[in-house]
Formats: sequence, C-alpha cells, structure tokens
Amino acid sequence: MISLKDIESSKERISPFIHKTPISLSQTFSDMTGKEIFLKFENLQKTGAFKIRGAINYISQLKKVKGVITASAGNHAQGVAYASKLFGIPSTIVMPENTPLIKIISTKNYGAKVILHGKVYDDAFNYAKELANEERLEFVPAFDDERIISGQGTIALEILEDLKDIEALIVPIGGGGLASGILIALKEINPKIKVYGVQSNAFPSMYEKIKKVEIPKKPEQTIAEGIAVKKPGEITSHIIEKYIDDIFIVEEEKIAEAILLLLERAKTLVEGAGASTLAAVLKYCDQIPEKKIVLILSGGNIDVSLLTKIIEFGLIEAGRIVHMKVKLPDLPGHLSQVIDVISKEKANIITIHQDPSLPFFPKIESTVEFTLETKNPDQIRRIFDKIKEKGYEIEILEKGGITKNE
Repeated sequence: MISLKDIESSKERISPFIHKTPISLSQTFSDMTGKEIFLKFENLQKTGAFKIRGAINYISQLKKVKGVITASAGNHAQGVAYASKLFGIPSTIVMPENTPLIKIISTKNYGAKVILHGKVYDDAFNYAKELANEERLEFVPAFDDERIISGQGTIALEILEDLKDIEALIVPIGGGGLASGILIALKEINPKIKVYGVQSNAFPSMYEKIKKVEIPKKPEQTIAEGIAVKKPGEITSHIIEKYIDDIFIVEEEKIAEAILLLLERAKTLVEGAGASTLAAVLKYCDQIPEKKIVLILSGGNIDVSLLTKIIEFGLIEAGRIVHMKVKLPDLPGHLSQVIDVISKEKANIITIHQDPSLPFFPKIESTVEFTLETKNPDQIRRIFDKIKEKGYEIEILEKGGITKNE
C-alpha cells in the first residue's frame, strides 16, 4: 500500500526535473460560485500536463532495460517520452487513433516511436501489452501502479506548501492515478480536507464503480480524451473507494464552456480533462459546502482544430453566438423587417445567407440563415420573440462541431 512517505520520497526524486507549478486565487470563479476558488496550473508543467511526475518517478528507478513502452491518449505518452529521453532509454508509445495531433507530434519530438492503434485508450493498452511481451520491453502503466500514483501525489504536497488551510480539492478522474496519489497525501496529512472527483459523462467508469450505478446513455466521444478510460485500475479503484468524498459527472457542453471561461477569464489554455474541474464546481457548487477549494487544471495539450470548435460551441452555450434560420415570404421588404429587429436589439450580424431562387420558377417563400453575435440568452430570446411576433417561423441551428446532449 502506498503511504505518505512514498509520496514524499517521490517528491525528492522528481523535483530536480519538473516545475513547481503555480497556484493562485481566481476572483472571477470565486465570484461566480460564492467560494474561494484556487487554480493549480499543471497545464504549465513540463510536457504540458501532470503526467510527467509519475513517468519520471517510474523511469528514474529502472535499471538495465532494453526500452520502455506504454499506452496513452497523449499526456502520459509525452511524460514517458520525455522521461525516457532524460534517462537515455528508448521509448515506444501506442496511442488511440483519435489522439489530438498536437499530442502525437509532441510525443515524437521527445524522441519516442509512436504507434496509432484502436479507438480508445483500452484498445491501445491491450496492443501495447502485446508488444511489450513480444519485444521484451518494460511496460510503463498510465495509472495503475504504485510508482506512478506516488509521483502524481506530489501535486498535493506542493499545494499544501502554498495553501495549508484548503478545505476541498476537485480532481479529474480517468484511470484514477492522479486522484489516488492526491487522496493518499491529503487524507494522511489532514483527513478533514474533502476531495471530489469529476468524470466526463462519456466515460464515467469510476463514477459507476463507486456509486454502483450505470449511466445508460453516453456520448460516443469526448472532448476530455485525457480521462476517456473505459475500465478504471484495480489499485486506483481501491484507493478511491476508500478515500473519495464524492464523484461528479459533467456533460460535454459544460466542459466546453469551462475551457472557454479559462481562456477568457484566467488567460490560460486548458484541455478538456483539466477543465472538467471548473465545470464541476460551476455545476455542483451548491452541493459543495466547503469554501476554500482548489481545482486541478491537469493539462493544457489541446488540438487547435478542436479548440476552434470548442470556442464556437462555448460561445453558443453562453448565448454570445446564435445560428438561426428564418422562413420569409419571397417578397420585397420582409428580410429588412428581420434585420430591423436585430438592429434595434443591437446584435451584430456576422453572416447572412439566403437560399437562391431558381430563375425560371417563382418561389412563395425563402429561407434565410443568420449567424449573430449576441450578449446573452435573454437578448436571443427577445430577438426570437419579436421575429415571431411579425409572423415569421424561426429556429436555432446547431453548429460548433460538438454534440449537445438532450
């Protein structure tokens, strides 16, 4: 069983090779929740995520190995590749086929051999284990290992060095390595500190295991691929079941909103897994009695093309962009009435598209699509109501590249 002493030893071992990441109060998120919200910026860690901690702790203790291999959705991959290069050990990384390009490129840049295999982490994991046996390579677990867990737990020690009086902490959970390490450290130092986990509703494996429930309807994909794990670890499950105070589930659109909020308000780029902690505190703040709360922003490696979609989706969810379709009689003057409503409400028309009429066939009505820049959902409702009052049919068009769960 891992102890606080193991985590303290790990901190001494890895400290020369990693950043002590900053932690700071977010006045914006504190005002939004009525609490004191502190952000732990592991997205500013070397390789862009906390995973480097466990990887260095594991690989630095290896002796006389031919090479290492692992499976990862990206951040563990970069951590293993970086640590292997640091200690002069060849590395092979098996990654799911849908891994963001930035993580693939970054992993290769650290000198690793990258193999893409399978749709999710579990597929990549099984293939990596096969290769480890065939090629006699040391397999580096992503989460279900005592050395990995101890390395991740060093985050908790850093937090307590800067904030001794925290009351609660929210941590993302995929396989559970990060949460397990943090739980052991915090609960052994101060059992009164509450620790809450958070998972995407697309991959709620630990939530279902702890809560003894099954979520029947799950999205097929998630923008929080860093916590997209179908089956939690055995070691991590035992630790989390023993210590965790509660686990929350957040939807894809809430994670997208959190990414956008962190960009705008905290001026920091956080990937879906890391932003899930902010999504959780915003959604469940009424269920969290503690006031002084730390959010782990676990990583910042996000694909730029996905980020573009997330920003648009986040703006739509916040009511700051709306895509709408209006049916109008194909007669002069009707389009100008709709534009007049938008103008009086002081919304900005970004794009406007009217379906073209065929030259030889008269049309009774036409469809016009608008993209508007708006202030909030209330302004959108006012625009819709006034357009409907004029007798026109109107509907919202879903865009942004992210599926909204009904």
